[in-house]
Amino acid sequence: MVLSRPPRPRSARQCADPTVLEQRAWIEIDLAALTHNIGQLKNWLAPGCKLMAVVKADAYGHGVSAIAPTALAAGASSLAVATSQEGIELRQLGITAPILVLGAVNQAAEIEQLLTFDLQPTLCTPQQALIFSETLSCRSQTLGVQLNIDTGMSRLGTDWQSALSFVQFVDQLPHLHIAGVYSHFATADEPDPHFMKVQHDRFKQMVTQLRAANLCPPCLHIANSAATLSDRTLHYDQARVGLALYGLAPAPHLRDRLSLRPILQVRARITQVKTIAPGTGVSYGHKFVSDRPVKVAVVGIGYADGVPRLLTHKLKVLLRGQKITQIGAITMDQLMIDVSHLENVQPGEVVTLLGQDGEQSIGADDWAEAIGSISWEILCSFKQRLPRIYRS
Repeated sequence: MVLSRPPRPRSARQCADPTVLEQRAWIEIDLAALTHNIGQLKNWLAPGCKLMAVVKADAYGHGVSAIAPTALAAGASSLAVATSQEGIELRQLGITAPILVLGAVNQAAEIEQLLTFDLQPTLCTPQQALIFSETLSCRSQTLGVQLNIDTGMSRLGTDWQSALSFVQFVDQLPHLHIAGVYSHFATADEPDPHFMKVQHDRFKQMVTQLRAANLCPPCLHIANSAATLSDRTLHYDQARVGLALYGLAPAPHLRDRLSLRPILQVRARITQVKTIAPGTGVSYGHKFVSDRPVKVAVVGIGYADGVPRLLTHKLKVLLRGQKITQIGAITMDQLMIDVSHLENVQPGEVVTLLGQDGEQSIGADDWAEAIGSISWEILCSFKQRLPRIYRS
């Protein structure tokens, strides 16, 4: 038997890092597309509104060490993370822009870290604010904080009807400076704007009360990606944009608002090709049994890399510019595709799981729709063992 050399991967010309040619699977991140998206967003924002780039969860799985500085260079004025540790990592990267920690912090040691690394925490209750003030009582410094007002999300935050007393309470505490007040929409991505308007009305009532009491903070914000794209009257002093940064619209009815480009593509290589006889089962549980001879290509990526097992028999991938059907249960490190109709498929060829190949494309929205999830979850699921290849 004569063995031929595997062909050069078809997408290799797109990869900035030549070591990708040795990988079984990888993620490509287009930083130029990120810059484009931020430009689109900044042009869309109401006059005077700044852009806060939400880079929590490793920048939604895209790699925060590259995404955060690119976003700031492209025009974002501040960043938002979920945890204090995420903020500390950004400071250790040398980032000096304002960073808001969206999650609630209650432990004294973590409060000290927020001060040390100049991170703005979110305060949700008077009790939490008191813990902050008491913890910082031995320090001569003042910590900038932002207050979360619950206008209908029913997650973190003080109820909007108690917002005035909450702001007044924090305002008189030593060692704390109110840098912002914000809320979060629960249904901004729904076509029916009714409850979004209810929340906005509550927010406006709160703002009116604060201004009447001469307590209005320097920064007000309520708009997430969906609200940012929906209505410019929701922009206030800044917009907190996450998903749209990465090139995805938060809802189908918002896809035409801006020309956003997905910045992430997922690729993997074929590792083996075999032909199975009729009646042969494929993968765990034999959930697929061939009814004809089938040429099976094994692809070196699986659910441990972030491909949901729930996509079994629902997944399409791209090979040679064509959509190919996945067969058999998706396994931890590998999945199988039916390449019976293609000639001379060889190990080493590159399969696109998310992204574009020729005229065909597959997006995170397609995966999310197939398994009843959301694109946010899809993007955040890709694991660190997949190397990120950045192109600018």
